[in-house]
This record gives sequence, C-alpha cells and structure tokens, in this order.
Amino acid sequence: MNRRTHRPTGVRGLARPPLSIIRDRPDDNPAVLPPHDSRAKETADPPSAAPSGHGPAAAQPASPDAALRAELRERTADLQRLKAEYDNYRKRVHRDRLAVGEIAVANVLQRLLPVLDALAEATEQGAVTGGFRRVADALEAELAALGLESFGTPGSPFDPTVHEAVTYTPAEPPADAGERAVCAAVVRPGYRVGGQLLRPAQVAVRGEPPPPAP
Repeated sequence: MNRRTHRPTGVRGLARPPLSIIRDRPDDNPAVLPPHDSRAKETADPPSAAPSGHGPAAAQPASPDAALRAELRERTADLQRLKAEYDNYRKRVHRDRLAVGEIAVANVLQRLLPVLDALAEATEQGAVTGGFRRVADALEAELAALGLESFGTPGSPFDPTVHEAVTYTPAEPPADAGERAVCAAVVRPGYRVGGQLLRPAQVAVRGEPPPPAP
C-alpha cells in the first residue's frame, strides 16, 4: 500500500513557501517616505541666515560729513604749509638778489678807487677847476649814492681793523706816557660800502704801539 506525503498547501492548493524565504524578502520592512506636501515645503523654505554686517553689534559706517571735514582740514594744512614754504622762498630770493647786487656794486667801486685817488691828488694841486670841478663833484655824489663812504681823519683813534699804520711815533715821557694811539695824519683815505671794507686807510700813528691786526 503506497503512502502519500501531504504538503501543506496555501490558497487553492498552492504550495506554501518556506519560512526562511519569507523572512528574507525585502518587502517585509519597506522604507517609509514622508508625505509629498512636507517634502515640497522643506525644499521651498530653506533655513534663512541673518545677513552679516547688519547685526546690532556691527560697526556703523562713518558719516559723509565727517569724512569731508577731515579731508578739508588736511587740504587746508597742506595749503598753509605750501604758503609758508613759498614765503620763505621769496624772502630767500630777495636776500640773494640784494647780496648779489651789493657784491657787484662793491666790485665796481673798488675798481674806481684809483680814479678817486688821482682826482683827490689833482684837487690838492689845484688842477681841478671850472668844468672839471663840476664833473668831479657829480662823480663823487653818484658814488656816495651807491653807498661809497670814505673814512680816516687826523686825530681819530687808531683801529687796526680799518687802519693801516705806515709810520709810528712813540709817546714822549712823561707827559705823553700811556697816551692812546691815534691817527696823527692820513696818508691815503679808506673806503667802505654797506659795512664792507673795500680798502683800509693808511695813517701815521702816534702814541702807544698799535696792537697787531687780527
């Protein structure tokens, strides 16, 4: 007698699969997806961040008026400095021009000193008369207008810085002992212009020995 093995059957006689196969099926734990509306909302509304520089602690920009005032002060200081430099430049140029003019005049006058010596000698001899006297007087007046000054008179104290001793007469004791040196006579007058010595006066000295010239 043959025995038949009976397998459990499912619905309408289908064979029921093994349990191990059922547990390994991927459909047992399906992934749960969020609803369509919530995903769309997350995509449409991203997290917003506060813009930098506009927070309460951010530094406020400088006022345009303050910047203009600062620039105005700087430009004013520059102009004042330029004006001071220009004033100093004008003064320096003026001094240089005066110095150059004085040097030029002194050089010309120094070349004329021999002419004045000859004119003075001719006047002492009585050779300058009439029209020549008027020419000599006009020449001396023009040279004086340029600042030429003669010096050296008998009896004036001897000054080695402007006098040149050509002769020396010592004091006679006891009456003249300690007598200060003076110009006893003027051999040739000296000249100066604008405080500048052109030529020392040649004099005859009487009194104590004159100190040496520096």
